[in-house]
Amino acid sequence: MLNQTRRFKQFAIGISFAIALSLTACSNDESSANPTPPPATEAPAEQPSTEPTNEPAVKPSTEPSQQPGESAGTDNGEAGSGTQIGVLIGSIYDLAKEGKVAGSDYAAHIALYDDIEKKWGKADDNESAGKGMYATYVDKGITFGYNKGMVVFDVRSYSDKLQVITLKDLEIALGSADEKSVNGTDEIYTYQVNKQYQLKFIIAKATGKVDHISVISPEDTKNNMAG
Repeated sequence: MLNQTRRFKQFAIGISFAIALSLTACSNDESSANPTPPPATEAPAEQPSTEPTNEPAVKPSTEPSQQPGESAGTDNGEAGSGTQIGVLIGSIYDLAKEGKVAGSDYAAHIALYDDIEKKWGKADDNESAGKGMYATYVDKGITFGYNKGMVVFDVRSYSDKLQVITLKDLEIALGSADEKSVNGTDEIYTYQVNKQYQLKFIIAKATGKVDHISVISPEDTKNNMAG
């Protein structure tokens, strides 16, 4: 009887121990299956950048207030007209190197008035003046001065396009004249363009602007009407 009781106690202890092991194993399985997440850590606040920037807060304007070569205008108040007048004077000077004016292919020192008359017809006016004869074609705004031998020594233009030019414009474009003279109420500014030709700008005192121009070959005035 005593032995049976002892075996029963041992059996009961073994069962209890087995149950305890089983419960511990279950607890470990649940812990592995559902681990407790670590507490969240806040990301450090972003520090403002201390590196210098290469861009200015406001970019300066790089556009010029006035384009190169652009004129603010002349006495007539038209923007850019100073540049246009400079180009006009330059073209007058270039033609004068050939003894010509705009509107005519006939050059002083080279052309004969007989040929001009054949091509253009009789002049509106043809009279003696100064050192020769002067034939005027009103519609063309051109006058030819020629000597006794019919050689053209002077070609003049009265084009309206010339009558915007002032003395200031001339001095800006060509510098000071080589010679200045006065004829009545007109002031004459003479430029020696080359060995053969002179270019004269005749400015009326009343307007202060060019009235007409003259391209002249001085050596051909020697063969004059006085013979």
